[in-house]
Amino acid sequence: MGFAVALGWIATWTLAQIAFDPINVTSATFTGPSANTLMFFLEPAPRLRFDIGLVPGVVLGAFLAALFAGELKWQGYDGADAMRRSLFGAGLMGFGGMLAGGCAIGSLTGASVFATTAWLALLCMWIGAALTDFLVDQRGQRGLPVAV
Repeated sequence: MGFAVALGWIATWTLAQIAFDPINVTSATFTGPSANTLMFFLEPAPRLRFDIGLVPGVVLGAFLAALFAGELKWQGYDGADAMRRSLFGAGLMGFGGMLAGGCAIGSLTGASVFATTAWLALLCMWIGAALTDFLVDQRGQRGLPVAV
């Protein structure tokens, strides 16, 4: 991921040097491009940009990598509880990502330029992961009721 972040900075800086119109120097994130990809299909005259191809490109790339490695398989949930926890966590991550203006990769991108909000977001993600591990995984292994 670190290489992708660095490559994003270099690629957009290079484009900004040769473009006639001003271009923001940015790097890889998924929260904004996910929203932009959705809006691409809703706009009457959409413009094709890098972030529009990022999300479908990652999905297609992961599919092809798994296919060529012989690791492509169907996976599912181990019951309703696991699905409920995953959907709840996905909702919280989406909400937090939109509030923070980026996701985990956006935090790495922000951290690479020492943005205070990115470091705060990373700290909160680590705390949330440790708390979830304690409340869900550790309690479940000890036979205690799982909180969620």
